[in-house]
Amino acid sequence: MLSLANLLQRAPGLIALSLVLLFSGAMLLAWADLDRMERLALSRHGADTAQVVGLWRAMLKDISTLDEREKIERVNAYFNRLARWRQDIDVWQQHDYWATPLELMAKREGDCEDFSIAKYMTLLLSGVEVGKMRITYVKARLGGVDGTVTQAHMVLAYYPTPNADPLILDNMISEVRPASRRDDLKPVFGFNSEGIWVGGASTPSIQNPAARLSRWRDLLQRMAADGLG
Repeated sequence: MLSLANLLQRAPGLIALSLVLLFSGAMLLAWADLDRMERLALSRHGADTAQVVGLWRAMLKDISTLDEREKIERVNAYFNRLARWRQDIDVWQQHDYWATPLELMAKREGDCEDFSIAKYMTLLLSGVEVGKMRITYVKARLGGVDGTVTQAHMVLAYYPTPNADPLILDNMISEVRPASRRDDLKPVFGFNSEGIWVGGASTPSIQNPAARLSRWRDLLQRMAADGLG
């Protein structure tokens, strides 16, 4: 987990990565090769991971006809049950590693970025529009509203309408709650392929921001190699 200071220092690079991920995600419905992903799960990680990917694919099929609130509940619960939170240094021996959804399913552990990316990609595959989701960096008060310790954290926010109170998908609290019921979270910025929103703003502060991609290009390559691009 990044400290808040380090997170904000790296924000341009993080935004660049995420914008490319989100842009790429819009193409998933056309280009995802989930058969390849399941084969790679078996060859790279073994039968247990292939089974997990198979169950994930079955979930995608099951939720395809559900309304979006039900999709969100199912996807959030799936990954929160599947994986446990651990820091990148413990899982990957790196301080800031972004796992692909396949890697998260193989390890069954990851940090908040990994949970948020996997949920985002899964919801895209289920048919939820990019414009309804923002990957959001927050200051999280540990211990709830009365906590005095804060840390940088990432959640996925879903907006059923542009000005709606968003629903928060979080690996720390399994229940999907509206942001108005998450007083322990203070938004720093959220983003998708349409722009960047600072704090709780209802309109983007930056549209089509310039991307600095070199630091994060390996993740896109790994996702494509996994069958998600």
